[in-house]
Amino acid sequence: MKSEHEGSVESGSGPELLDGLVSLDKDSQLQRGLKSRHIQFLALGGAIGTGLFVGSGGILAIVGPLPLWLGYLSQMFVVWCVMNAIAEMTTYLPMRGITLPYFTNRYVDGSLAFAAGWNYWYAYAILVAAEASAGAILLDYWKTPVHPAVWITIILVVCLALNIIAVEVFGEAEFWFASIKLITILGLIIMGIVIMAGGAPNNEAIGFGTWNNPGAIKPYVATGSWGNFLAYWTAFVRAGFSFITSPELIGLAAGETVAPRRNIPKAARRFLYRLALFYGVSSLILGCLVRSDHPRLLSPESNANASPWVIGIQEAGIGGLNHVINAAILTSAWSAGNAFLYSGSRILYSLAATGQAPHIFTKTTRRGVPYAAVLGTWSLGLLAYLNVSENGATVFTWFMNISTISGFIAWIVVLITYLRFRSALKFQGLLDTLPFKTIGQPYLSWFVLVLVSLLTLTNGFQTFVIKTSDGGFDYKNFLAAYITIPAFVLLYVGHKITHRSPLAKPLADIDVVTGKKEMDEWCESDVKPVPKNWVQRIWFWIA
Repeated sequence: MKSEHEGSVESGSGPELLDGLVSLDKDSQLQRGLKSRHIQFLALGGAIGTGLFVGSGGILAIVGPLPLWLGYLSQMFVVWCVMNAIAEMTTYLPMRGITLPYFTNRYVDGSLAFAAGWNYWYAYAILVAAEASAGAILLDYWKTPVHPAVWITIILVVCLALNIIAVEVFGEAEFWFASIKLITILGLIIMGIVIMAGGAPNNEAIGFGTWNNPGAIKPYVATGSWGNFLAYWTAFVRAGFSFITSPELIGLAAGETVAPRRNIPKAARRFLYRLALFYGVSSLILGCLVRSDHPRLLSPESNANASPWVIGIQEAGIGGLNHVINAAILTSAWSAGNAFLYSGSRILYSLAATGQAPHIFTKTTRRGVPYAAVLGTWSLGLLAYLNVSENGATVFTWFMNISTISGFIAWIVVLITYLRFRSALKFQGLLDTLPFKTIGQPYLSWFVLVLVSLLTLTNGFQTFVIKTSDGGFDYKNFLAAYITIPAFVLLYVGHKITHRSPLAKPLADIDVVTGKKEMDEWCESDVKPVPKNWVQRIWFWIA
């Protein structure tokens, strides 16, 4: 049973729109402001946030250095598979206005798309509030006389300005935000290697000494092999926060990207290598610089004092760099909030364009920026002011937990959508028309789908084992771990009952053709830039 707008092309005085949402008009396809370097650094900027700088220390304190490293490596594999699925779909139809819930509606089911769209939106919107709160806490590290509410206001207003002016301004700002973070992390990695080799002022070559004392693994919940495995699984789950929604950023930006069939695959291929450098290498070094039983790792303060980088540098006798690291963490929080506001606004615009949110959120500026959706998403970010209250830290933690599980659910929907998309192409004999193909499909997507489902269901397993201080059930952490699941189910079931639609569209009814011809013709005009010298050759390889 097809929806009212499915497959329909609206025309008239405005640009030609498919399903009332995505543009097939050739002139509108030229209004793309995001270049290759923008989308590559956009995805990395979203992936590199406070999770890498601070959250990694919390994992280290709970399970030790080896599970920390393996947890990040495992999560990188999951993100790579999700990124490949998104890149294949968006490269096939890189139309202006596309979002991942649009693909879900087109290839799977309207009810699943409805639930996924709202799940994405509130995850992104809450992350805006969370990153603004984190930024205010980080600024308070310098003990300025300025009230935290002022810092939150400055952060939110800057993010709003960067998102509402024009997409070119947003992309350029995110490129420089991410560049600062990447340069900082590279410097920290090099410095970490120097410290491990004995180049610090204390002249102590620590190497992998922390893996022997206090040990590589801290068994979690249980003892023996089972405790070791649960330590790894806990690190695997918690490492997910650092990567949540980062692969989707490329998919959301595809419709506003210059030469998408050249730049989207380019970004997808290089994403894993860059994650391996920044997360794989840095998590390995962190486990060597800081003992897992260091008392400051357990500090409840959400600032650079809890960063394992700060602890490792100060233990090595290096002074003064704590301010630099804190500034880098602040930049990462600001950058992530900027990217989350962009993504959430595009999701809300999509929901409104398809009649699943108030129509007012379809309003755009003359330059095509959905300002009403930006303001709507930004307004939920005002919850950051709860951080000023007595319970601000508790609210901040809940926001983080809810967003993490929302991200896992979103990945499940993405993989289901991709598998239906690929099955429809195969059923209709069009699989060979894919302009970008990744290895191991569809088997890797099936494997990761099962894996992420297990991560979602076992996210709060410790609440069933670890009791509170008075011996009771830890219901607060249980709710934080699982409340998003029934919320998503209620959205899906409610929409399904209301619209009385089948579980999923038959393969023969899935539209994988409309828009393909227009995109093929438009992408044929793309001329690949040719480097004129060795400097340009290096730059084209990087960006």
